[in-house]
Amino acid sequence: MYFVFVFSEQEEKSSLSCLDLMFNDIQANGAQVLGNSTLLSLRLSGNKIGRGGGLELASMLQENCALQELEVADCDLVDGLHSIIALIIMLKKNKALCSVDISRPLLFSHQEEWAVHCSKMLAVNSSLMELHLGRMGMTDTGIEQLTEGLGRNNSLRYLDLCSNRVTRDGAFHLAMMLKQNRALEILDLSSNQIGDGGAGYLSKAITCPRSTLKELSVCRNNITSEGLLLLAQAVKSSSTLTHMYIWGNHLEDPVCQVQPSDLISSGRLHPEQTDVSPYEVDGHVFLAEVFQSLRKPYLIYVPTFTYGYKLWVLTKTMTSHIKQ
Repeated sequence: MYFVFVFSEQEEKSSLSCLDLMFNDIQANGAQVLGNSTLLSLRLSGNKIGRGGGLELASMLQENCALQELEVADCDLVDGLHSIIALIIMLKKNKALCSVDISRPLLFSHQEEWAVHCSKMLAVNSSLMELHLGRMGMTDTGIEQLTEGLGRNNSLRYLDLCSNRVTRDGAFHLAMMLKQNRALEILDLSSNQIGDGGAGYLSKAITCPRSTLKELSVCRNNITSEGLLLLAQAVKSSSTLTHMYIWGNHLEDPVCQVQPSDLISSGRLHPEQTDVSPYEVDGHVFLAEVFQSLRKPYLIYVPTFTYGYKLWVLTKTMTSHIKQ
């Protein structure tokens, strides 16, 4: 690829810090060159880098101390188990990466070996703050493995588990983890199947004094009034939770009256911190969808000026903390 060749030749002279090449036609060779660059942020999602490209990136990132954000979602790592495991093992040693997205790698194995490696990585990694594991085909067994490492992790703030196969039992393991973990602030469980049982487990975890969770999405999880009312009560009791997203569940009359109507009117939940809005017709309260969701990404690059030079540094969207 000509662009990648030019990039490689000029990178030492360039001040380029962030490169977004999503949904192009970059393949394994391009991934190798880009992975060996001095970029801070590299977004390759939607490129068909394949299994070979994933392995090349993992190899390059063993020594790369510059890259802080990597997105390789939807990269068709066909039968990409080896690529995913290699990338996860790389994160045991890499101390620079803060945000990683490996969603939808097209895994054909149902044994979830990668979740075992991911759990071991999370137990020792102290730099990763944002991890996207959407559309991985993860079941409750994989969640159980993952939460073992999460319980000992002190750095991860944002965990994306959307569009997997998590049910009530998986939600139980996540709830147990939330009672131990003192770092996680955002959990995306949208498009799973936790149901009322899973909502009940999460409700108890949210109200735990040790919980640090601030944002939770349980959209499209087959939760009925029973589970949603438990979550509403948990929001009232929680001292940390500020955002709740519930659209796509069974929003029947009791829920419409309590969540989020009462929560908004009481000031406990701000209208911009949920994805539903109450309205009234003939004395009955209904909920309409509002196009708001979890803040993505949790980590962004913002310009700063030092001695007259414009630099790009990594910062969290919700605080003023700067990672130097």
